[in-house]
Amino acid sequence: MSRAGRLLAIGAVALVASAHVGSPDTYFEGSAGPYAVRVIVRNPGVVPGLAQITVRLLGPPAPRAVHRVLVLPVYWDPTTAAPPPPDVAERVPGDSTAYSAALWLMAGGSYSVQVTVEGDAGTGTALVPVMAVATRRLALAKPLGIALLGLGAFLFAGAVTIIGAAVKESGLEPGAEPDGRRTRRARLAMAGAALVLALGLLGGRAWWTGVDAAYRTGLYQPLHATATARSTGSGRVLRLAIDDTTWTDAKRQWTPLVPDHGHLMHLFLVRDSSLDGFAHLHPLPLDSTKFEAALPPLAAGRYRVYADIVHESGFAETQVATVAMGAPGSTWRPSDPDDAWMSGNGKGETGNVSDLADGSTMVWDRSAAPILVDGDAPLRFVVTDPRGRPARLEPYMGMAGHAMIARNDGQVFVHLHPAGTISLAALETFVLRQPGDTVRGALVKRLGAMQTGMGEPRDVGSGVISFPYAFPKPGRYRIWVQVKRAGRILTGAFGTEVGTARPAAP
Repeated sequence: MSRAGRLLAIGAVALVASAHVGSPDTYFEGSAGPYAVRVIVRNPGVVPGLAQITVRLLGPPAPRAVHRVLVLPVYWDPTTAAPPPPDVAERVPGDSTAYSAALWLMAGGSYSVQVTVEGDAGTGTALVPVMAVATRRLALAKPLGIALLGLGAFLFAGAVTIIGAAVKESGLEPGAEPDGRRTRRARLAMAGAALVLALGLLGGRAWWTGVDAAYRTGLYQPLHATATARSTGSGRVLRLAIDDTTWTDAKRQWTPLVPDHGHLMHLFLVRDSSLDGFAHLHPLPLDSTKFEAALPPLAAGRYRVYADIVHESGFAETQVATVAMGAPGSTWRPSDPDDAWMSGNGKGETGNVSDLADGSTMVWDRSAAPILVDGDAPLRFVVTDPRGRPARLEPYMGMAGHAMIARNDGQVFVHLHPAGTISLAALETFVLRQPGDTVRGALVKRLGAMQTGMGEPRDVGSGVISFPYAFPKPGRYRIWVQVKRAGRILTGAFGTEVGTARPAAP
């Protein structure tokens, strides 16, 4: 496929920026050539680790017209050698539309999972950016630990016994009994062997403790950032400073930031505890570490701060901070025309209808069935105009809409779009990268030029928008959905309770 063709394919899919706090899995919904697919990548949480990949065919052609589904992890580094052959995904028993596979993610960083569908309609490929990070240590199951301890004791005793028998009985004629001297030598050899083996075990334990400590220090932590708010003559200003030493050090370990839909940062404010204040802002960079945005007239209080950024390597992450804000100013001049905010929290924790600022209405189209952890969430929303007719929506930063989901305690925050949780900028880095991109900043220039030339789609359809996702933890959640209509950014707010998944039937 030509470079232009690949870029057009990206634009048509309209993949979007992602944010992950307490939501480690990747969700993608889009096209692999002529095939509509939904891809879920379950992050193993350890590196190296096995990621579980599920590919579901969503529509025509019919499932029987698909011959094979291939999956392949591709590391971001342009100097990496050619990737290995792809793995063949196995069809899920009892479900003709679903395929599954397990892929090893061998190094931490940015990957793309290449999903290829082969069938009667031809061959199509989708790229799904995945962040491979170690976030936990796998616990050793107690029964396995006991079994390994017993096996180790058996091997220890066996080794000591074999050494003693070798010293005591080797060289004896058949039927001869060892004398006292051989017996004493055997006992000394067994004591010496036990000491050597014990020292070896202690050395092994020290080595393993060091490896474990190194792994602990390598567990992923997003770049540290500090948020502050101050008043100026024209209103309040929020400053977010990336003050992590791995970012500010002269020997920077991170690649530069790349724009995602024209913005280096997508920042979200959520009022702590009550969650009755929300803003989606796009701070302007003052330098490589500081970003500022004019604050909308949100009520005074403490706010959680979530800031999405994407690195040139394709690695997308969310910075987390808190900020205390005083009384709002009398006026607000947005730093960016895409900035938007709302106060209040819709119609309560379980309301399915949200009145929008222009008189239109947003309805969460869902059944009365409870939402459960790791189950497909029915995130489908319908927007109608003041007369009750389907509303015509415009693209908001090139997308049909945005959804932000936060658990009440702040342990989960995710930024969704109709294509899922993946980052368009991350995808573009894989499409555009070349072997010469080992120089920092080379890819940034081409990526910025490409985004400038792509423009926005003229139409995103009428009134209906949905997001692929599954809630990772039980609890109470707030959902904000943003769309654009008649040049105005509109935000709807909803609440829901997510229950624990039912145990599988025996």
